[in-house]
Amino acid sequence: MVPRAWRNGVLLAASVVFYAWGEAKYLALVLGSVAFNWWMGLHIARANNPATRKRRLALAVTGNLGALAIFKYANFAVANVNTIAPIFALGPVALDAIPLLLGVSFFTFHAISYVVDVYKRNAAAQPSIPTFALYILLFPQLIAGPIIRFRDIAAQLVAHDAWFADFAYGVRRFILGLGKKVLIANTLGATADQIFALPAVQLTTPIAWLGLICYTLQIYFDFSGYSDMAIGLMRMFGFCILENFNYPYISRSVREFWRRWHFAI
Repeated sequence: MVPRAWRNGVLLAASVVFYAWGEAKYLALVLGSVAFNWWMGLHIARANNPATRKRRLALAVTGNLGALAIFKYANFAVANVNTIAPIFALGPVALDAIPLLLGVSFFTFHAISYVVDVYKRNAAAQPSIPTFALYILLFPQLIAGPIIRFRDIAAQLVAHDAWFADFAYGVRRFILGLGKKVLIANTLGATADQIFALPAVQLTTPIAWLGLICYTLQIYFDFSGYSDMAIGLMRMFGFCILENFNYPYISRSVREFWRRWHFAI
């Protein structure tokens, strides 16, 4: 129903509102990350000297991983330092708890994939910051993935059409994923939680195996379900993204497991 020229703007506005609904306090920080990576992408693309390009890429990746480390791992690192500090007669490190930033892993790795694609010349730097912001903030994949390589969606960000057949497919795929999450994963998770909460003396071998199997299937249907929901939502808006989940439990190695679990990377 929206004119083509306005579609990206409407999706971007909806995505900003979506994020602000859950994490308004840190919206400015996320928008700052978008601006930083857009700016770095342009400067990497403009550099002709290989050494300069490499330095700018290193700066962009370091900045992204630094933010990820602060918001996701700082509390964990301080807790571990304080655990071993008495062994070396050191005092505890004082640090106020840092809240886990919503979706920090996903928008960070999206940003890194962008600057790496620009560096390798697998994709041109996006000159429009609203279009680049849409890639990072597009709400179906903002807080739970899947991680979409910029080179795989760059052309669709500029022009995308949602036909009725695409929308219908997207609805079906979303419902399938929602069913996996709500009907299967949540049910299995409730069983696993009850088993893991049992005292050790009550945890017999068959019950322990049941808990492990329930947990294994829970995380499978959690990830498979959200991938289906994200792919379905993206298709409703005219974006056709790669599959992200390819039967990981039939893998023969850790590397194959990673590739099947994160198929689009």
